[in-house]
Amino acid sequence: MGATDFGDAEIALLPSVVMIDAIATTALLTLVNQVSGTPYRTGGDSPSGTDCSGLVSWVANAATGRPIYGDRFHTGNEEQALLARGFQYGTQPGALNIGWNSGHTAATLPDGTPVSSGESGGGVRVGGGGAFQPQFTKHMYLPVAQDQPAQDPLAPPPPPPLDPFAPPPPAPGPADIPPVDGMTNELPPPPPGPEVPPPGPELPPAPDPGPTAI
Repeated sequence: MGATDFGDAEIALLPSVVMIDAIATTALLTLVNQVSGTPYRTGGDSPSGTDCSGLVSWVANAATGRPIYGDRFHTGNEEQALLARGFQYGTQPGALNIGWNSGHTAATLPDGTPVSSGESGGGVRVGGGGAFQPQFTKHMYLPVAQDQPAQDPLAPPPPPPLDPFAPPPPAPGPADIPPVDGMTNELPPPPPGPEVPPPGPELPPAPDPGPTAI
């Protein structure tokens, strides 16, 4: 992240993104407070003086990671310049909103702070009608970044992606089957076979017939 020198203070430039968050809003507030009171000067692009388009250029540049000075636009090419910086058509609550017509432009920061230059015969100031003045016929905004859930540093890493060519896992055994209703993981006994009748009583041996007569 770079920094831009505003005389005795430095303002950190924001990352080159097309969305704006709470950190960006704080940086933009710091910027407009630093340049508040800058005299009105048509076509100006420095702390010694600027006009309405110059101020809005500084705000749009700071919000999108561009150098504050040296890259200004005017109301004639403002639409193309904002598109190049990631702005979208229309307005959005909580976003960086910019409004303009053929002769004037102003901005409203994400927290609702209006900023302008040249209104009421003065230079850069915090206040005024901002981007939502009835005279403005065009509006664009820089979207708001959604908060991302915090990552738990102690959480286990995500599982690796499945290999489509890996062999199938083995069939589950008894230990792999979860118990149901407090039952153990033992396999059921086999079904009983057909019943065999018990043996009958033993018969006595036959008597010895003796020698056979000749």
